[in-house]
Amino acid sequence: MGWKDLFKKKQSRGIDPLEDLTLPNLKVGYFLDWDLKTWEVASCNYYDWGSGERTIEWQLITSDDTLYLEYELDDDAFWCVSRKISFKNLGQDIKAHIRAHEDPPEEIVFEDVAYHLEDSGGGKFFKDGTGTGSELIKWEYEDDEGKKFVSIEQWGENSFEASAGFEVEEYQFSNILPRDIRE
Repeated sequence: MGWKDLFKKKQSRGIDPLEDLTLPNLKVGYFLDWDLKTWEVASCNYYDWGSGERTIEWQLITSDDTLYLEYELDDDAFWCVSRKISFKNLGQDIKAHIRAHEDPPEEIVFEDVAYHLEDSGGGKFFKDGTGTGSELIKWEYEDDEGKKFVSIEQWGENSFEASAGFEVEEYQFSNILPRDIRE
């Protein structure tokens, strides 16, 4: 058996390592390396912001951490990672401000960094990419350099979630592998 025979076997199993094992093509069960850890893709969700705009979100887990990798294709590919944070860490007045004004304040402070409101909008969230979607409103805040962000999501009248994160580049992720090479 020559090296060409091995290549033919891999192709017959369904995964093309040059096309399928890229960051935008992550699937549940895949593994990848980032920030000196190996992460497993636990779920793949997406947000539909209307008029064809979508954000794909992968939940990545390791033994002691969970984070969310997001991909948005606008004029260029935009990648970021974030972690859920306690909504209480944004201050007591945020919920009251949203209830009184139907929007959060223009500026918030998180971990001694000021973040300014950059974007907001409504959309639908599709858990595991299925179903009819859950409606939400999302507000995006950025630091002065535009590299770090804080997001606030409102689900229904009284349910709020927050996350904090930063931009990343696709090349920072490596060793993308499926759980089972026969997929």
